Order: sequence, then structure tokens, then C-alpha cells
Amino acid sequence: MARRALGPAALQVVQAVRQVLAGERRPVVVACSGGADSMALACAVAHLARRGCQHATASAAVIDHGLQPASSEVAAEVANRLNEIGLAVTTRRVNVAADSPDGMEAAARDARYAALAEVAGAEAVVLLGHTLDDQAETVLLGLARGSGTRSLAGMPAQFGRSPQFIRPLLGLRRTTTAQACGEWGAEVWSDPQNDDPTFTRVRVRQRVLPMLETELGPGITEALARTATMARQDADALDGLADSLVPAAGE
Repeated sequence: MARRALGPAALQVVQAVRQVLAGERRPVVVACSGGADSMALACAVAHLARRGCQHATASAAVIDHGLQPASSEVAAEVANRLNEIGLAVTTRRVNVAADSPDGMEAAARDARYAALAEVAGAEAVVLLGHTLDDQAETVLLGLARGSGTRSLAGMPAQFGRSPQFIRPLLGLRRTTTAQACGEWGAEVWSDPQNDDPTFTRVRVRQRVLPMLETELGPGITEALARTATMARQDADALDGLADSLVPAAGE
């Protein structure tokens, strides 16, 4: 039986994942919320695994933050969808401190990463589904805080060592992951918090970026993501220079 050809968006996602997993032999764990970004990522990993294109074992992790009444049911449904595409799944519920001084979003992120690290283990690679759009939003939020080059550098493509976290989709738009899910026939879950304007990031996504695109012209999202890349290169260069000067200053 002939293999079905990938659609154009699905192919872009697969190529992005294949690039970061080339030669990878550590276990690979996909962090999946059930949204279009992480589901497209999971479908790409499953696609590569089925075709023997990666040497590492692949699985998925679903983190239930317990912030919505039906969160456990959502997590179970997402796990079922991941099983259907051939990925073994670990589901973990975490406690999020709603009164965290850093805010609920930060508390949820910290709890999620801690759970992912525990599920994956020190020798694994954890794949995250952040896209170019997420990067642009992060840069705008950094600009608003006025907190220096590191904030403008946005999210790194890789961070951590035990396990290592990798974001393969930072070069792709959110529209691409949504289209890829459609091409794969993958059902996705829409988190209602992603449309809740009480969250600053949601207001940036729904109001600020569209306004900038309207007033300044298309391409603002891509330009902000490029700014992150350049700011990160500058920050890394400055850090390297500082590290080289510190020993010399002590001599």
C-alpha cells in the first residue's frame, strides 16, 4: 500500500522536527497540551518514528494543570489522541499556586516544566511546541517590561541539560501548525484561557500584534522573531566577553 504524501504544512513541521532530531539517540518526549502547535509536533514525531527516520524512542507527556473543571477529562482525551497516532503517553497532574507572586501563568509554567523533567528523566530530550508567533509575543512582552537584552532575546531554541528542552517550531507560524493538523486529520483542543483577555499575552496576541500588522504593515511578527535571534546572539557574545574578562581581572 502506497504511503500517503504529506501536505505542505505537515511537511514543514516534519522537516523542522527532523532537523533537530538528526542523529539523536536519547529518548524523545513530546510535551502536548492537545492544542494545534503541540499536536502538530506530536504528529510529526510519530510520523518520523513510524518511518524509522529517528533512532531515539518517542513518547508524549500530557500535563494537567487542574485549572479548569474538566481538565482531567481533557487530559485523558488528549492522551487517547496521542495513543491513536502511535505514541505512548504519560499524564501528570500538577498543583499550580494561584497566589504566586510571579502570577498564575509563571506558576503554571514552572510546575509544567518540573513535571516534564520528572516524566522525561535526565537523559531525555523534551520537545516543546512554541512557534514563531509565541516568540514575537515574548519579544513584545519583553519590550513592555524594558528589562534588557535577555528579554528581547525571547525564548531560546534549546535550554537545560538534564533533560534538554528543544523548541523545533520557532521558525514556523501558528497558521502552519493549524493547517498541518488539518492535513493529518488530527483533532485539537482549544484552551479557553488562550482567549481570556485577562491574561497579558492574550491581549498581545489578539489586539496588539494585529494592530501593529494593520498600522505598520505585514511582516511584523517575523521581524520581532528576527529581533529575538539577533538579541540572543548579542547577549551571548556579551556574556562570553564578560566571562573572558573576569579571570583576567582577578590575576
